[in-house]
Amino acid sequence: MSEQHPQDGEAGVFRALADPTRRQILEDLRSGELAAGEIAARFSISAPSISRHLGVLKGAGLVAERREGNRILYSLVEDRLATSVGRFLSAVCPEQIVLRLTAWRPGAEPAGTPRADEGRGA
Repeated sequence: MSEQHPQDGEAGVFRALADPTRRQILEDLRSGELAAGEIAARFSISAPSISRHLGVLKGAGLVAERREGNRILYSLVEDRLATSVGRFLSAVCPEQIVLRLTAWRPGAEPAGTPRADEGRGA
């Protein structure tokens, strides 16, 4: 029996992220749950194509689905995305951990920039 490594499952995450349509779907889901029809309406490609993209995202564990009557609702699985991408970034550029933890937040100072209350000697 072969031993499975975390990277094996993460390969599906990176394959899913390789497509710009799937990345846009993830961005759209950031604001909350959306029905499959609402997602499809945001794109100029066919509903079956969107359905295939959603299947890839679901297979990678990046979105969850639930049924509500005759609608299928999709939501972002933030932990899966953050863990997979974070593990890769930590392995490739571990010295950038402070940058990743602070710089992406709106209004955050770039890493290495002293805060207003730092560096003032008495």
